[in-house]
Amino acid sequence: MELTKENILRTLKENVIDMEINMNIVDLGLIYGLDILPEEKKIAVTMTLTTPACPLAPMIIGDVKKYLHLAFPQIDTVDVNLVFTPMWSPAMLSDEAKDELGIF
Repeated sequence: MELTKENILRTLKENVIDMEINMNIVDLGLIYGLDILPEEKKIAVTMTLTTPACPLAPMIIGDVKKYLHLAFPQIDTVDVNLVFTPMWSPAMLSDEAKDELGIF
């Protein structure tokens, strides 16, 4: 698969789910930034969680790395930078997620 931000987001949307909410991390608004560093064979993901105390943090971070490695075998490294500024809020949900969760 071609290494583009759109394909990275598609891969994350299709494969990485926050099981407590049963929704993908892209529609939840957890992805803050993506950097593709082809010369270093690296993808850097800046993301957050719905709460700093999220018990699923290791699984979600592991899934980000796992599915990006599977989708983009030309990449050697996936760095995940976990940040909590700004703090996540329901306002960060995609329109699709708001509809699914009944948030207006």
